[in-house]
Amino acid sequence: MRFTDKTALITGGNSGIGFAVAKLLIAEGARVAITGRDRAKLDEAASELGANALAIQADLDDPAAIDLVIKQVGDAYGSLDIVFANAGVSGPTPLGSTTAAAFEAILRTNLTAVFLTVQSALPLMSAGGSIVLNGSVMRELGRAGTAAYAASKAGITGMAKVFAGELVQRGIRVNTVIPGGTRTPIWTRGARAGASLDGTEEALSPAIPMGRFATVEEVAEAVAFLASNGASGITAAEIVVDGGTIGAPWGSPALRQG
Repeated sequence: MRFTDKTALITGGNSGIGFAVAKLLIAEGARVAITGRDRAKLDEAASELGANALAIQADLDDPAAIDLVIKQVGDAYGSLDIVFANAGVSGPTPLGSTTAAAFEAILRTNLTAVFLTVQSALPLMSAGGSIVLNGSVMRELGRAGTAAYAASKAGITGMAKVFAGELVQRGIRVNTVIPGGTRTPIWTRGARAGASLDGTEEALSPAIPMGRFATVEEVAEAVAFLASNGASGITAAEIVVDGGTIGAPWGSPALRQG
């Protein structure tokens, strides 16, 4: 198995993409620590993941909480081979009606906390380690009302390349997965509360060449590859899992001719 005797930290690992990655890594031999804010969801995820999962409740907007997460991981595992910096939030930030606090809250979770998580985890990592950041196609789609989220994910793209350059001499690889529309609970939270996942997918699928959202398992496979020895020659790279949204937009049902 690809991850026998490997240890991993997955932020936001109690649901969605993070949970799917945790499940896959554990199935392939890893011990995995997951973080989340909701104790009940963490306990449910840990129960499903089994004995090789460590669930840590933490609000990663708090730098002290990040340090405490890494301490608990170090106490439990001694070292880290893989970090998947996945935790993130979305929310509307339209011009003309967005407060500084609302804008900065998204950047704090999606960008600052990612930087501090990686920085705090580094003392536990050594040559052969892999860091994967979670980006988004929203960095470049220009969708109205998403300035903070788009900026945070564009920042992930730039930050990952800097991390890769800084850590290459330590033998630690840094790459990014770029999901498009994916079947996760994020589509039914916050401003979208009350919306159905199926209805949202149906509404947005005409803009996706493959005509559907990705599954969390499809994104997890990309993350697992980047984290594995199979990607040992890859750093500062991206895998886009978006059904062709940014690479072949004219192949989408909405624009397809003939």
